[in-house]
Amino acid sequence: MVSKTTPRIIENIDTPQGLVFAVSAYVMWGVLPLYLKAVSHIPALEVVAHRVIWSVPVAAGLLIVLRRTNDLRAALRSPRTLAMACLTAALITVNWFVYVWAVSTGHALDAALGYYINPLFSVFLGAVLLRERLDRAQVTAIGLAFAAVVVLTVEAGGLPWAALGLTLSWGFYAFLKKWLPVGPNQGFLLEVLILLIPALGYAGYLGATGAGHFAASAGDTALLLGCGVITAVPLITYANGAKLLRLSTIGILQYIAPTMIFLVAVFVFEEPMGHARMIAFPMIWAALVLYSAAILRQARRRRKS
Repeated sequence: MVSKTTPRIIENIDTPQGLVFAVSAYVMWGVLPLYLKAVSHIPALEVVAHRVIWSVPVAAGLLIVLRRTNDLRAALRSPRTLAMACLTAALITVNWFVYVWAVSTGHALDAALGYYINPLFSVFLGAVLLRERLDRAQVTAIGLAFAAVVVLTVEAGGLPWAALGLTLSWGFYAFLKKWLPVGPNQGFLLEVLILLIPALGYAGYLGATGAGHFAASAGDTALLLGCGVITAVPLITYANGAKLLRLSTIGILQYIAPTMIFLVAVFVFEEPMGHARMIAFPMIWAALVLYSAAILRQARRRRKS
């Protein structure tokens, strides 16, 4: 049973360990499009299924080494923890699918845009759900991000669904993950265990109908097996960092991954920027500068006090 004092575990401070974990995770995510491009010939849903399947042994092995399996068993006996884990598992599944689809179909720039907007969405969540106070610069930054989405919508004749899907799914996942009453490593294993049965069912169906890519060739098999490492390692690393950092600090560090994704999309994948993106991306960058400046001012005031 989770005690009523559980929320006190989540401290509103930054730690050096959290900083190292979070930066490492975002760098790994920044180069992830290169791997996803290598599996772009495989349907996105099949890739997601194998991300789930092969993440289980990686995450389970880590818990065994750390001797923290008792915590997982306790979480499995808690209906409240299971319900929250089902929700975070659903959110991360949506995020994985949209991301794999975006990179494989030549929309890596939309993925970068989504993750650029996400720090500002985290601020918005903090203000709405945690009643964190925003100053004028932060409000302006959120307004600029909204305006950038409007520019892209008008130009394309529809909402940038890939970018918004990544922003919403990851934003809510990060928020709820911080409050999941179980350790970060146990929480991730719990999520992929929840997803394991449908993932195995789908992969088995593809194999039975001859539509699957696993075991079809040595190259595809190796790439799908590797999905476990490229999925579990950065996510576990991030989860450990998220509980040791403030939500606002996580928001600033999130610039690392989309910047790397943006550079890979433009200079490696050679995706076109287009007029709308040439307007929208500078607006997002300006919003992030405003937000970062506001965070630094707040930090200086706290140090003086």
